[in-house]
Amino acid sequence: MFNPSQEDVRRFFCQVHAKHGAGQPMDALETLAGQWLQEHPEYHAHVGDADAAVARTYDGSNGQENPFLHLSMHLSISEQCSIDQPRGIRQAVELLAARRNSLHDAHHEAMECLGQMLWESQRSGRAPDGQAYVECVQHRATADR
Repeated sequence: MFNPSQEDVRRFFCQVHAKHGAGQPMDALETLAGQWLQEHPEYHAHVGDADAAVARTYDGSNGQENPFLHLSMHLSISEQCSIDQPRGIRQAVELLAARRNSLHDAHHEAMECLGQMLWESQRSGRAPDGQAYVECVQHRATADR
């Protein structure tokens, strides 16, 4: 199983940004990452210099989120939806996207559910509960707002 380091992830997004800017060909994953990067122009300064990106600490102390974590979560949710794993996530995200009229906004809400599931897993010492994650996204898609 592929298990990239923090440095690998940061260099990947920096490389995607550079390739996109230069108009170079990209593979499928790079293309998807590039699409999410274009949705987040506020992160372009973070991905413009790979060495600075690797050296930087994102601990939330300055109120700034980690752009690499955020972009990685977009990729994770995209992949989950493409293979419908956990089962039902594709339909839940699609329903949420239709309800919000934005796949991007739906991803951001799904990220909150994904983060909650991972936090609960770490806190309890149990495996992540994919069903609870899907139910959280479904609830957001069907609850009145």
